[in-house]
Amino acid sequence: MQSRKFRVPQRKTQRRWRVPPALKRGDEVFEGLGLLDEVTGEKGLLLWQSLRDALLWAEAAEGDRASLFAADAERVRMAMLMAAAPAADLEEPLAALARMVGEPNATSEEMVSLACRRVAQWADEQGLLTTALSFAQAAATVTPGDASAAFAVGQLARRRAEYARAETWFRRAIALARQIGDWPTYSRSFLGLGRLYMQRGKLPVARKFLIRSIRAAQRNSLHTLEGKGLHDLFGVAVEADRPEEAQELARAAYAAYGPENAELPRLAQDVAYWWITQGHFSRAVPVLRSVLPHLPHPSDRLMVFGNLARAAGGMNDREAFRDAWDTCHDLLYNSSVDERAAQGLLDLAHGAASLGLWDKAETAAREALDTGVRRNEAKIRLSAEALMDSVRHHRAVETRKRVPASEEGSEVLAGDLVRSLSAYAPS
Repeated sequence: MQSRKFRVPQRKTQRRWRVPPALKRGDEVFEGLGLLDEVTGEKGLLLWQSLRDALLWAEAAEGDRASLFAADAERVRMAMLMAAAPAADLEEPLAALARMVGEPNATSEEMVSLACRRVAQWADEQGLLTTALSFAQAAATVTPGDASAAFAVGQLARRRAEYARAETWFRRAIALARQIGDWPTYSRSFLGLGRLYMQRGKLPVARKFLIRSIRAAQRNSLHTLEGKGLHDLFGVAVEADRPEEAQELARAAYAAYGPENAELPRLAQDVAYWWITQGHFSRAVPVLRSVLPHLPHPSDRLMVFGNLARAAGGMNDREAFRDAWDTCHDLLYNSSVDERAAQGLLDLAHGAASLGLWDKAETAAREALDTGVRRNEAKIRLSAEALMDSVRHHRAVETRKRVPASEEGSEVLAGDLVRSLSAYAPS
């Protein structure tokens, strides 16, 4: 099915751009304290010292760097590195930072920033978001004109639910990207702001930023970023209960991505989840199962299995619900799922309530509420409270079966998603 290109409102006024400062600290007593809580022992001490060295070097005037470190500082750092014995992908960037303290004047900003980014990447892959944020921020401090480095800090801060810090870094990234014509980072940064406000439940503001992201992507033929913006705008339409617009945006996002885009599994999952909330369980389940081979990361799999648990509850399939419940609880032990844990738990609670498993439903809803409060996720908190009230009175939350806009259009989209995902599923 062909669909017309989704048109976003055009901006009619010009904006003056200046690069704003960004927040560099959350609630830590001193820089890097969260890192030491997250990584203990000799490795934690090595990471903290390397972070402090990079920040000290970055903040010093170029002519003052020669006198920053003691004469034997490089030898001491290398001894710490040997004692900590990190994995090879962490050892190399930490060794580069150790060499920096020995030759501070012979070290370039690009080298220090790259080393910090590589440590941040390692930490992110390990689910150590505080450590990742600390080193990403160090990289952005070393190269203050790098828009993509500023964007990376905003992304990690948003994932850690440090919304104030995230917003300042996204806005800094937007201004830097505008100055140098880095349109992918410009579009991504507006996308980041949109997602931030979606997490906080402020949909009109989220919609404004997402439209600006889409506009920049369309203007510069950035099709994947256009798809991401349309995808998130679909989420806003769903939350605002505008089903016709939601369906149009889902189809437009699919068209912008194309059938083999790596972002397509996330779109498919989100559309399937929307159908679940509308009571169209049998339409959603095949789409969710076609998504699973594409999502190896624990947090993504938690979301899919949570969706499957909710659908199984709605279909009165106890065996499928039990399998999804067990898989979700195995995944919840992984620290890297924290940013998605509340929603996964909420879906488990819905599935359990649909089956009349009241104890399970209350336990999952309470854990979702606690996580939502901790992460300041307003929508999750309200949803969990409403569900807990229903569960205490042994009432499943009713899911009305609704026709979103075009029943035929939804079935066609479901078929297209399954075919596209099945055609290039990883072996």
